[in-house]
Amino acid sequence: MMDAPDAAMSIAFRVESRPPALRPQVNTRMKYYNYSISPGIFARFPGYVRGVVIAHEVKNGPSPAELVEMMREAEESVRARVDPEQIAEEPRIKSWREAYRAFGAKPSEFRSSVEAMARRALRGDRLPSISALVDLGNVMSLRHLIPAGAHAIDLLQGDIELRFANGDEDFVAFGSEKLEHPLPGEVVFVEGGTNTVLTRRWTWRQGNHTLTLPDTTAIEFNVDGLPPVTREEIEAACAEVAELIRRFCGGSSRIDYLTAETPRISLAP
Repeated sequence: MMDAPDAAMSIAFRVESRPPALRPQVNTRMKYYNYSISPGIFARFPGYVRGVVIAHEVKNGPSPAELVEMMREAEESVRARVDPEQIAEEPRIKSWREAYRAFGAKPSEFRSSVEAMARRALRGDRLPSISALVDLGNVMSLRHLIPAGAHAIDLLQGDIELRFANGDEDFVAFGSEKLEHPLPGEVVFVEGGTNTVLTRRWTWRQGNHTLTLPDTTAIEFNVDGLPPVTREEIEAACAEVAELIRRFCGGSSRIDYLTAETPRISLAP
């Protein structure tokens, strides 16, 4: 059984089901929105970079045996490189703990997605195979010890932004119907058109709105880097994501980066 922080994490691996009443309408005449990060994020967290892999016309089926085996190998790589007794001091995890602390979230209560998954791997608790798009994100997170995960952009109804919360935004966690509001100053990923939070606490917990589902056909895939992770490492990881999407889900993809110098991109193909 997962302990409470790991059970709450929920962004990197998730069950692809939801009651029909909670499922947004797929945007069949898709409009291409913009994606930005608030300058305040880069000011507070120097050196932060978010790689974004944008993929259209994908097919998100069950993972083949090859991809599931990649996930098992990635779990084993964590066990080979991380000391369970020193996980909080692992540089790629420590940077996220410090970032969470900086915006007021206790890292012992709210673990970044990569820390929660790493702890699960260290316990020998296998991640479930959900679907190709979800599983390849878990492969990348564990392989590189960086947060990585997708949002379905064929469900969007407005531009999206990573920013500090005002506190009046709406959030419904996946698998729940309970309406929540983030704390003011919390780092949130938000759809502007509806003021809906897509992810709370940066990489902690994803909402229902843009879950990657079996009928998802377009996604944006976030690959996050805080120092000591470099821009070059994020570029390499994004290239791997794009190749895995091509191999297992088809479609077309391109890579972009959100940085202090380029804080705004388009989600067009």
